[in-house]
Amino acid sequence: MKLISTSLEHRVVPPEAGRGGTSPALILLHGRGADEEDLLGLAPAFDKRLLLIAPRAPFSFPGGGYTWYELGTAATPDPGTFRESYDRLSTFLDDTFSSYPIDPARVFLFGFSMGTAMAYAAALTRPGLFRGVSAASGYIPEHTHLAFRWKELPGADFCITHGLDDPVIPAVMAHRARDLISASGARCMYREYAMGHQISEQSLADILEWMAGLL
Repeated sequence: MKLISTSLEHRVVPPEAGRGGTSPALILLHGRGADEEDLLGLAPAFDKRLLLIAPRAPFSFPGGGYTWYELGTAATPDPGTFRESYDRLSTFLDDTFSSYPIDPARVFLFGFSMGTAMAYAAALTRPGLFRGVSAASGYIPEHTHLAFRWKELPGADFCITHGLDDPVIPAVMAHRARDLISASGARCMYREYAMGHQISEQSLADILEWMAGLL
């Protein structure tokens, strides 16, 4: 898989099954300290009809890998780096829709940890762009420059999975996301597990079942 450079460097895995033409797509947003290869490790589990697209976060992380933004006070996103990442992700999404043979009615976001925060940022500011959003071990970045369009979310689908023993992002933050999304009128499947900050076999199985119902 060749690394492709646009507003965000990324890798693409073509669908293994399909009839030509456009394909449903899954955009994978990795967590802090990882890179575009991280969630592609799950590729064998995903529906073979999906075009997989994995961008790399724009900032190098001192401990290795990359990060979407720095942390500000009270574990909220640093305004400057968050704004840049959001802008670059938005441009990347526009480029992706125009550059690849994607079925625009069947585009999914899959985020983990900080990647989930970015997935929420994209989905809540651009409602209607995604068929569904899988939000694993993350939180909604509420205290940023973004204006979320809650009133336009009815009909959207979210799948939130979180570990009850998560030491990085406490489960209460997932509860907050669940409550906000449910109050908006969007459909929200919420599952929590006896696990830490991770994607487990069971949580992945639940995500895949949810996604299969939308495909």
